Amino acid sequence: MDYPYPVITGDKKGSKEVRLLVDKGRFVRYQYMDPRTGDTVENGKYSLILQTPKGEEHLYIIPIKGNRALVVYPKDKAKERKVWNPAKKKAEKLF
Repeated sequence: MDYPYPVITGDKKGSKEVRLLVDKGRFVRYQYMDPRTGDTVENGKYSLILQTPKGEEHLYIIPIKGNRALVVYPKDKAKERKVWNPAKKKAEKLF
């Protein structure tokens, strides 16, 4: 099947992939701090709560070596991305 260009991306090896919508909803992101000092914790971890029609999903974002994390979250604002919605068979905005 041919997919619209905005939903096509590439992996590190240069292979093409389609961004496929899994779920959609609202989110809350927070980080942790030491209650005694008020400083953020040294490892800089975050939590991410995704609220979807099916319920909530709790994810931890824990930085590892370099510019990587268990869940990658870019520091700069990402350009507008689209995902493929298989139910509607069309590209749509994330939010």
